[in-house]
Amino acid sequence: MEEIKTREEALKFGLSFPNTYQDAPFHDDNWQLVRCKENKKAFLWTYEKDGYICLNLKVAPEDAYYWRKIYEAVIPGYHQNKAHWNTVILDGSIPAEDIKRMIAESYNLVSYSPTKRIYEIVKQIPKGKVATYGQIAALAGDKNMARAVGNALHKNPNPSSIPCYRVVNAKGELAGEFAFGGLDEQAKLLAEDGVLVVDGRVELKKYQWSNGAK
Repeated sequence: MEEIKTREEALKFGLSFPNTYQDAPFHDDNWQLVRCKENKKAFLWTYEKDGYICLNLKVAPEDAYYWRKIYEAVIPGYHQNKAHWNTVILDGSIPAEDIKRMIAESYNLVSYSPTKRIYEIVKQIPKGKVATYGQIAALAGDKNMARAVGNALHKNPNPSSIPCYRVVNAKGELAGEFAFGGLDEQAKLLAEDGVLVVDGRVELKKYQWSNGAK
């Protein structure tokens, strides 16, 4: 996994989300932001303070204290609403996976992207069932954005509550080894749900979630 140790790495990851752009609104090179094009709201603020690069990230109020409790390098948002923003200090103590998760959460809270709708739909897939990328796309409002569904799930900010492993392609085939942490991880998670996987494929006729377009 790519590291997030520098401002440049943080900005690069922030700009990997759809419809984003970099901005320096204060005529001060120390403050570099990434915004959503649709509403021009910033979800990633980067700046240097006390010798460290810091990130200001939007957070759901119920999650703000969670991150602060886990990591000493996550503190209430500097110069922003303390209930809705956290400051992440890039001092090397926070794994890149969690930094990326916090950036993704901030993006999802600020953007008008269909990503949030995708995540909410995936949460509804019941244990023991799967859905296809196209099915999720249709339920999210655009049957042609199956690729966007895949991109959103690969940036899943909370795998424990968004079961992206329950999404397969139109043939019932599982994702590649890059998606879920290992070659057999998706199959293992599905098996724990009671879904039979044979040769990397799920029988859609038997296991496909019936709530929505196929």
